[in-house]
Amino acid sequence: MIKSFRGKAPRIAASAFVSEAAHVIGDVEIGENSSVWPGAVIRGDFGSIRIGRNTQIEDSSVVHADSDMVIGDNVHIGHGAVIHCSRIGNRVLVGMNATILHGAEIGDFCVIAANSLVGERKRIPEGSFVAGMPGRVRGKVSPRQAAWIDLGVEYYVKLAAEYGRLGLTAT
Repeated sequence: MIKSFRGKAPRIAASAFVSEAAHVIGDVEIGENSSVWPGAVIRGDFGSIRIGRNTQIEDSSVVHADSDMVIGDNVHIGHGAVIHCSRIGNRVLVGMNATILHGAEIGDFCVIAANSLVGERKRIPEGSFVAGMPGRVRGKVSPRQAAWIDLGVEYYVKLAAEYGRLGLTAT
């Protein structure tokens, strides 16, 4: 479902995939080759949400903000994540069921582990691996984790195109 709210309509690139079972509402922009999977909700009602190129919002994730939010290019947001932050940089992996609270900022090339909680207004430096509740920087992103980011993005760009060719899209 793609809906306007308060006179603002989602702007979705022609090459993006939005599942017919996802909800994209209000002041939302989705970039080239990005994808929004079944059950995901992206609500741009309190502030704008800008999602870059080649970025995936997987099944049952929630993206909502109380002010403007930017999610960069080549970002992979795993199943069931709750994203309520100010910024996620480029080449970031957010694991399944992770939560990023309002005002938080995630630098470029980070991995937020599954089930982690990034606290309110927390600043995560570029290249960080974050895990735990509360989420703490546990070190730098490893070569193996970097591969997860890149391979996940590459795989999902191709998968989204296939879904689009099959007509399984709301766009």
